[in-house]
Amino acid sequence: MSNKPLKAAAIQLASGTNVNANLLATEKLLEEAARQDVVLAVLPENFAFLGADSADALPYRERQGDGPLQDFLSRIAARLGIWIVGGTIPLEGDDRARWRAASLLFDDQGREVARYDKRHLFDVTLVETGEQYNESDTIEPGDQVVVADTPIGRLGMAVCYDLRFPELFRAMVDQGAEVFSLPAAFTAITGRAHWDILARARAIENLSYVIAAAQGGFHIKGRETYGHSMIVDPWGSVLAERERGNGLAIATIDPDFQANTRRNFPSLAHRCLSCD
Repeated sequence: MSNKPLKAAAIQLASGTNVNANLLATEKLLEEAARQDVVLAVLPENFAFLGADSADALPYRERQGDGPLQDFLSRIAARLGIWIVGGTIPLEGDDRARWRAASLLFDDQGREVARYDKRHLFDVTLVETGEQYNESDTIEPGDQVVVADTPIGRLGMAVCYDLRFPELFRAMVDQGAEVFSLPAAFTAITGRAHWDILARARAIENLSYVIAAAQGGFHIKGRETYGHSMIVDPWGSVLAERERGNGLAIATIDPDFQANTRRNFPSLAHRCLSCD
């Protein structure tokens, strides 16, 4: 981790089913982030394709290390000289009938340095709207905790529904996490109820930064996502937020502030129970 403050960005999109259009919008926002001296940018979940349900993404599934979506992320990271957490893209897993929701980390040379596969799958019914989601029907869950070194600190990687499971974030802190990336596509209903409080809670209880990059807008067949991409500091303060539509939330990740906060308020050292 650098010993000086560096900028990070949460990039917000309202992705649809036109992959080329989604990639063009993504590239423009990454270029804007680079112009503002952002060192690491986080893209939202399903940034390249967001259909009516998770089954729609199966035709875009790629092999690890080989495919147009991975090539896009690598090329842009190298061209702009920026680290990118590539939201999620569909990659092959062990089950040929399903795909992995993989969040890939590329360095500023375009090299893939980490991969996290979404562990907690969104199998819920929203009574208020009649929406039903069964991600496990078409997505194969991951089983690894992933933390990687980046210029802004030790980065713990999570995705969307993972936000509701504090034990995952504790496990990342146990591996030295200082910053969390959270690509997401929270629904409008769950976002209004829980997004802000959960993102801030994960920051507060782990004395860590949270870079939460969300889908925000209307999608195919009336699907609506909440947006409100944000960067939260270790004290739970929202440093930057993008409420709706395509755009950026940019803030400074300050290692001295985090170190002082953890030293003066050493709650991580006061833990009495294990999450194992």
